[in-house]
Amino acid sequence: MSEVKTFSMTRLRRFGDRIMSIPVRLGLIPHTYLLTTRGRRSGRYHSHPVTLVEGDGRRWLVAPYGPVGWVHNARAAGAVRIRRRHEDREWAVREVSAEEAAPVLKQYLQITGPPRDYFRAGPDSPVEEFRAEADRHPVFELAPLA
Repeated sequence: MSEVKTFSMTRLRRFGDRIMSIPVRLGLIPHTYLLTTRGRRSGRYHSHPVTLVEGDGRRWLVAPYGPVGWVHNARAAGAVRIRRRHEDREWAVREVSAEEAAPVLKQYLQITGPPRDYFRAGPDSPVEEFRAEADRHPVFELAPLA
């Protein structure tokens, strides 16, 4: 891909997130959950639909639009809340290295559509190309909190 989009949170996108939260909470969209973080400065809770990558009993949270607000909040708190259907749980987050992130980013692009325009690598690109993407798209491994 030659042209890579830059993310900007707009009123329309915020409205879209609110609308999407309904089918996400009901579990109607595969791999998609509602992520809630607490604002590191405001203390207010913010929710966004996210697509999780799952495999080998592990879960990863991908930031397809780069280091946006929820990424900074997750880094500061070290934990996030993930909801879908009857699952509502707190998870510890660990930001992974580019080496660990590369196969997760590749898998992410294979299961989701709209964020593809924000990546240089495509779903069929070799894993090596995703290592370069890791600095622009943080990946967090999720571990359940007690």
